[in-house]
Amino acid sequence: MAATKNHDYHLVDPDPWPLIGAICGGVLFSGLVMWWHANPYGKFVFALGVIGVLVTMYNWWSNTIREAHTGYHTPVVQLHLRYGMILFIASEVMFFLAWFWAFFDSALFPSAVDAVGGVWPPKGTAVLDPWGFPLLNTMILLCSGTTVTWAHHSLIHGNRSGLKLGLLLTILLGVLFTSVQAYEYAHAPFAFKGSIYGSTFFMATGFHGFHVIVGTIFLTVCLIRATKGDFTPKQHFGFEAAAWYWHFVDVVWLFLFTSIYVWGGWGAPHAG
Repeated sequence: MAATKNHDYHLVDPDPWPLIGAICGGVLFSGLVMWWHANPYGKFVFALGVIGVLVTMYNWWSNTIREAHTGYHTPVVQLHLRYGMILFIASEVMFFLAWFWAFFDSALFPSAVDAVGGVWPPKGTAVLDPWGFPLLNTMILLCSGTTVTWAHHSLIHGNRSGLKLGLLLTILLGVLFTSVQAYEYAHAPFAFKGSIYGSTFFMATGFHGFHVIVGTIFLTVCLIRATKGDFTPKQHFGFEAAAWYWHFVDVVWLFLFTSIYVWGGWGAPHAG
């Protein structure tokens, strides 16, 4: 028969969620711009866009999960999903490269930027002690990389209790990291505005903190799915993607810690 499937690929059925998601994303961005320009309706338009995007994400990914359970995610399809995740992480690497570039552009050539004042960190800037909370957060993320690897190993060997416990510990460590960073930000001796050091510091570490929150949510969804009985040793791309993302977040933090906290603040007085 002409309609008989004789290949390993998944030709998806027509779905309204990509169009709905695009519209909601436009509403979200428009509301954000309106809000920033003090439009009285901006925050409501923004909130409507956020709700629409979240509803789209839930339904679209629910459809993808149903497709996996139906059997559409053949080994070939799973391979291509992995390629997609690899390319996404590569785009995230380029995203963080921009913030590292902004930091090193000022830090390596302070005499070339009038706002820096010829020395890095700028004269009079007190920095955070890298061997305090930043080192603690480094240990937290390194431990979380271990626990998520344990969860993956448990899943491959059919140990579902180890999978759930490893995921739970990773999530708790992610929440702990975010809490420590929030405390650090609240007591930082410099502000976002008024200093090139503060601007580059908060943009780089802040976006990393945002990625930690996203990764924590990602892993929480995986824990919920694992509790419901999803994931098998041969088919668990959703968890694998979350683990890859988490390891990426870990590696970025190691670069942030060594370049911005340790090297970038070298010689400057530490905040009391």
